[in-house]
Amino acid sequence: MSDDHDDRNVRGEPLSPCCSEPPTGYLRDGCCRHVEEDLGRHEVCAVVTQEFLEYSREQGNDLVTPRPELEFPGLHPGDRWCLCIGRWLEAKEEGVAPPVDLSATNEAVLETVEMETLEAYAAED
Repeated sequence: MSDDHDDRNVRGEPLSPCCSEPPTGYLRDGCCRHVEEDLGRHEVCAVVTQEFLEYSREQGNDLVTPRPELEFPGLHPGDRWCLCIGRWLEAKEEGVAPPVDLSATNEAVLETVEMETLEAYAAED
């Protein structure tokens, strides 16, 4: 995969920021960029739900508990966060996938997830 996706969203438009407070993304610059070094592929901008946060904690990824040493305040329902494609797909299979902000989800996601699927989970703009 190349880094030519890092500034476009799934609609082919310039990638919008996902969240700057707290800063999200592999680079912690607020954007769900495609970065070769990011093996987890934090490219899906999700609007997290309580159901998803509980599911993620059960899977061993606690996104709720603050981690000051990592400058991570913990997430609350309604927060936006760059999720790993794999975790979002797992959550989808379990019926707990959070809505996706299409304007802030990297176009590289389309290599793994069909646009129709993303549109079915689109958050309200």
